[in-house]
Amino acid sequence: MDKLPIVEFVVCDFGNEYHCTMLAELINRYIADPMGGGTALTKLQQLRLVDGLANHPSSFVLFATIEDSIVGMATCFINFSTFNVRPYLNIHDLIVLKELRGIGVGKALLQKCIDISNEQKYCKVTLEVRDDNTHAQSLYKNLGFDECNPVMRFWTKML
Repeated sequence: MDKLPIVEFVVCDFGNEYHCTMLAELINRYIADPMGGGTALTKLQQLRLVDGLANHPSSFVLFATIEDSIVGMATCFINFSTFNVRPYLNIHDLIVLKELRGIGVGKALLQKCIDISNEQKYCKVTLEVRDDNTHAQSLYKNLGFDECNPVMRFWTKML
């Protein structure tokens, strides 16, 4: 592409079949990516994913589009900071189609999440990033993200 594409945004409409299909497809592409490192969701899991997000009280999915085609998404959850006594936004997934990475889609999508958070008067935006995902870290730092001070660790106990 010679010039940067015009990236627009739309909130996922869970009643729209194209939106639901793309949500599942983007998650599966993310899982298949070396930074995802997982096993693709089955059709049943995809249906449960869409239904789970549609019915989660604090989630929304923001799509990035170019010429009405969905090319990326952010899966977001609104949480509450007890220390700041205000809501905050957690970006759980930030996905851009591999063939469109490096042209500003991810940056535009992340900036839109920041803009929404400012409009809603949230106290912060959080996300997690793999230690070896230097491309994503570079993007996040470019938009003002940094490690927490003190540094926090994301721990998991699988059930």
